Amino acid sequence: MTETLIPAGSTVGALQIRPLLDPLDNRILLGHALGLSRVSLITQSERVLTPAEAERLSGLLARRLQGEPIAYIVGQREFFGLPFEVNDAVLIPRPDTEVLVELALERLPPGGRVLDMGTGSGAIAVALAHTRPDAVVTALDVSSAALAVARRNASANGVNITFMASDWFEALGTEKFDLIVSNPPYIASGDRHLAEGDLRFEPAGALTDHADGLSALRSIVSGAARHLATGAWLLMEHGYDQAASVRGLLADAGYNKVQSWRDLAGIERVSGARLG
Repeated sequence: MTETLIPAGSTVGALQIRPLLDPLDNRILLGHALGLSRVSLITQSERVLTPAEAERLSGLLARRLQGEPIAYIVGQREFFGLPFEVNDAVLIPRPDTEVLVELALERLPPGGRVLDMGTGSGAIAVALAHTRPDAVVTALDVSSAALAVARRNASANGVNITFMASDWFEALGTEKFDLIVSNPPYIASGDRHLAEGDLRFEPAGALTDHADGLSALRSIVSGAARHLATGAWLLMEHGYDQAASVRGLLADAGYNKVQSWRDLAGIERVSGARLG
């Protein structure tokens, strides 16, 4: 039985005057529980909740008060202007990663072949395929549960993507691409952030490499050359303090035009380079 946080008979308007949560979170959950848009929450302010609606909303609020991310509770998050299904099998797409998509779009040639490694919800691959329908997009992940979510997101957003189950480059054979992108696990094992906020609820294997935070990035840098066409780019998202290390990995592996780019907060968030 759900704890009764919201008594039956409460009105939509009253629930927005003294919310139990941050006003934005409260509005999202109230709209989700009642099936109302933001505008309807205003125009139907006198609507009275039924006992079933009050119980449903109480359940959602209780989950949020325990720290569960809003995106998992409502099952969706927007990324690059597109809706994405999310659940606890995948990371929640974040605005910082849109920088990686923008950089990729600038470097993807007409009809280009692009590989998204560790696709998770499919956010990067779907955003690329949706913006550039001429592109040939392949996305891989080692998690079958994540691939199931990614396939649904590709279908829901009307794009064609080839999905593969693969531990990094393992299943690719000799295939080559005009661009490789990745947002791999890059949080070091034991990092305090893994026990804080939304990260507590997200899949650990998509967040941390269970090592120094650079092992997945090393694997990508060392293996990508075999799968990049001449002049193709490799672009990777990484942690706030890893840009110099990733540039070092790329330089040591013989890549050219090694550089990093900043996210909206001014943090070096993406590093990359060209092959040849």
